[in-house]
Amino acid sequence: MNIAVDAMGGDDAPKVVVQGALEASQDLGVDITLVGDSESISVELEGKDKTGRVRVHHCQESVLMDESPLKAVRDKKDSSIRVAFDLVKKGKADAVVSAGNSGATIAAAIITLGKFEGIERPALACVMPGDKGKVILIDAGGNVDCRPVHLLQFGIMADAFAVACLGMQRPRVGILNVGLEAGKGNEKVRLAYNLLKKSPLNFVGNVEGRDIFSGRIQVVVCDGFIGNVVLKLSEGLADSVVFRLKERMEGSFTGRILALFGRSFFNRFMGTLDWEEYGGALILGIRGVGIVCHGNASAMAVKNAVKMAVDYVGNQAQERLAGLLRDVGHDYLIQTG
Repeated sequence: MNIAVDAMGGDDAPKVVVQGALEASQDLGVDITLVGDSESISVELEGKDKTGRVRVHHCQESVLMDESPLKAVRDKKDSSIRVAFDLVKKGKADAVVSAGNSGATIAAAIITLGKFEGIERPALACVMPGDKGKVILIDAGGNVDCRPVHLLQFGIMADAFAVACLGMQRPRVGILNVGLEAGKGNEKVRLAYNLLKKSPLNFVGNVEGRDIFSGRIQVVVCDGFIGNVVLKLSEGLADSVVFRLKERMEGSFTGRILALFGRSFFNRFMGTLDWEEYGGALILGIRGVGIVCHGNASAMAVKNAVKMAVDYVGNQAQERLAGLLRDVGHDYLIQTG
């Protein structure tokens, strides 16, 4: 297995990206192709590849975080993110991981690999820890302006992903809204509610923000603008909880005693709140595996994103996802679209 990593994507690229890729190669025993400027990558790589499984694929361009995604990908054919997906298309890599411009990553995936039939807009699916298991948030930032039919498609893709990749049976699907009652929300959400209600999904209706982690639902559908706000708010709250817990424990004698004897417990607990443990978000709707990390991702987050990619490729998740989309959602998607 070979994972193509966009070495030029991210706030601290290529240093942090190279470090995370090296750790992934060593811990997971997987081949890594670092895509980007070979000179700057080699500086960070020099003498550190203990496995001999990390290679460099040179390209001259990269997409900046503030560039227009679609224009940049079209104009910069030798950009690191487009070249990375080209490697997948040519069979030289099995998946792509990038902490760069998320819009450009999705655009490069669509242009290079194409979309599943019936899917108008691929979306970012983020797996989050819930009280009773995993929760899928879709869209987590790929599409800030959506039509009701796009929200329907997000729900169908996430449902297929939950069954094919996470082993869920008839996951409960809800749409994020300002109240539980039918008829709540803006026009887009109300129309999407009706489409989801008529769909073959196990749709349970509206979901409020406080219900996301409750375990009442497994799939939360929303547009990318709202989804990204929810994601960042959740991560910020988790960081705040960890900070306050540490502060309180270090600030008293009793807290220090508890920390001393319960260190392993607290480390496991804080690990469940650390967003970097979950790697990144999977691009659903493309004909391949692409993982999007945060722009400020650490080396650990990059490593975990590579692990996520390895798991999806190794479990043939993409093939199973495609099959479920054909069997369950294809006719309905074509008809509705």
